Amino acid sequence: MTVDGGIDYSLVDGGGEARDRFGEARDRFGEARDRLPDGEARDRLPDGEARDRFPDALRGKRILLATESLGPVNGVSRTTLSLVEYLRSHGVDLAVVAPKFDENRVKARVSLANIRLHGQPLPYNPDLTVAHPFRYDRVCTRTFKPDLVYLASPASVGFQFLLQIRQLQDPPVVVCNFQTDLSAYSEILFPPVMEKFAVWLLGVVQGFLFSHRSVYTIFYPSGGIRQYLEKVGAPQSKLVKLGRGVDTVLFNPTRRSDEYRRQIAPNGETILVCICRLAPEKGFDFLARVAARLAETPDFAFKLLIVGGNRNPSVEQEVQGYFDKVQDKVVFAGFKSGISLAEAYACGDLFLHCSVTETFGLVVLEAMASGMPVIARDQGGPSEIVRDNETGYLIAPQDLDGFVDKTLLLCRDPQLRATMATAARAQAEDTTWDKINQRVAWTLIDGIEWQQQQLESRRQRRRPIKNWLEARYMHAKMVFLLPLIQIFRLHAAIGIVCVFWLIAVLPLIIHGNSAFPVSWKFAQDYRLWFGQVQKSSIKQA
Repeated sequence: MTVDGGIDYSLVDGGGEARDRFGEARDRFGEARDRLPDGEARDRLPDGEARDRFPDALRGKRILLATESLGPVNGVSRTTLSLVEYLRSHGVDLAVVAPKFDENRVKARVSLANIRLHGQPLPYNPDLTVAHPFRYDRVCTRTFKPDLVYLASPASVGFQFLLQIRQLQDPPVVVCNFQTDLSAYSEILFPPVMEKFAVWLLGVVQGFLFSHRSVYTIFYPSGGIRQYLEKVGAPQSKLVKLGRGVDTVLFNPTRRSDEYRRQIAPNGETILVCICRLAPEKGFDFLARVAARLAETPDFAFKLLIVGGNRNPSVEQEVQGYFDKVQDKVVFAGFKSGISLAEAYACGDLFLHCSVTETFGLVVLEAMASGMPVIARDQGGPSEIVRDNETGYLIAPQDLDGFVDKTLLLCRDPQLRATMATAARAQAEDTTWDKINQRVAWTLIDGIEWQQQQLESRRQRRRPIKNWLEARYMHAKMVFLLPLIQIFRLHAAIGIVCVFWLIAVLPLIIHGNSAFPVSWKFAQDYRLWFGQVQKSSIKQA
């Protein structure tokens, strides 16, 4: 195993050749890209042929995919794993970069990652890691110089990629998939002063990075996220709506088990299901109030099955404490994945989703695929998944009475519940991962071809060199001056990342550690740990 500058290269694939130069800034919106009025990418080829197959031109292309999570059980990880498998199965030369995580705890397909970045786990959710400063050119040296960079849910890894790509003389084309609303989490997790600073800083950073000419497309999952991206300054012409898919074979009503139902509800109670990571920002305080109201309802027997956990015991205990008054009605099942997760979905009668911070809400789609109607608070991604009065109900975020009333309505009306369950399953069957990943693949090849067109246009406009003196000047500029400027800019970018660690990441970790104490001795080891980060960054530079 070789560790260099905060990067574990034990799983690296090598090789790759240099890529053509990147062209000038993108053409005006509507001229260089074929978009629908609402910002959705067209699904038709110029000759009218439907884009119902994988684009052959993408086979063999070099794509560097960076993600904030690959392995732990969460929506970003599952979405990214699906895309990685899809692209590799169709012949794309794909290298994957992701932070390290506890591989002993989760049996995930970690071999899918070529590079694992060192970092600091978040106290709120130790499955997520804030990556230490690293250098983009070192990543390319260990993989290849890409035709395109794909950033899944850009945060600590994606932001470093974008910041350093901005400094390159010939940057690759970039496609981003905005999957996590960090500002919404900040508003819930942090105290008022820290929350305002975090939201402001995130907006400034995201607007600055997303507006660069190298960014071809920014996928967003819902209308609320589009509004946020426009607010922080992301160009409207780059925004493309992209939903999520669901594995309708794994998540299926046929996995319903009477034996499992008897374990959860031995007296035949109605089973309400909530599947979500245990964390304060996931709306469990609201769910606990719903459960308390239901428990007070005469002649209504229920069990609330909560599937999910948190590697930080303090966070898990806090969330479980919300339900102390109704603990006899609640079953905490912990983490589940694969078939056991699918069985947990299928055993339920009704799915309750109380989070208002979801950019999409993949669990909602999985519940529908499992044959459950959904009651969700009408904010964030679930608002665009649940068809109100057809596959479930959308309730105003603060309407506790409405949430309880609709829950009782569906639980007491088996025929209505069955009708909605059938409609929910039908909707999910039309939302497969193949369809979603196919749209992504066409966007990737569109971006690469757009870049090539810009390169050709630039070559045609290049004026000829007239004399020997000008030729020598251009040679010196291209061989010495511009590379020197690029090196300086890259070093400056690494310095900026280190500054952000001081003013943003360290306060976040220290606050999180004080609010939710964790098993590692971060406070005691702080000086040693930060010294290692500095040494790592200096070594790379």
